[in-house]
Amino acid sequence: MPTYISLINYTQQGIEKVKESPARLDAAKKAYEALGAKLLQFYLVMGRYDIVAICEAPDDKTAAKLALMIGSKGALRTETFRAFTEDEYRKIIAELP
Repeated sequence: MPTYISLINYTQQGIEKVKESPARLDAAKKAYEALGAKLLQFYLVMGRYDIVAICEAPDDKTAAKLALMIGSKGALRTETFRAFTEDEYRKIIAELP
């Protein structure tokens, strides 16, 4: 399955209710599973972003749905990238003309 990396920030609403965030993470994991995706890694980070999440999803459409579903709750803003594994990278490079 394709891999996606999400860089996430708390909104004002999200940080005001940060103690509820573990329950929101559990709900997000269930949403991922319901759409055939899987949250592989979750990191609370310091710096420009608050959270980094790595997931697998069947396709870009599913990843977009997940980002929209999570963002629509109002606690987080997401920026999601399609990530290519080393093997995928090597294949892409090998196929260049």
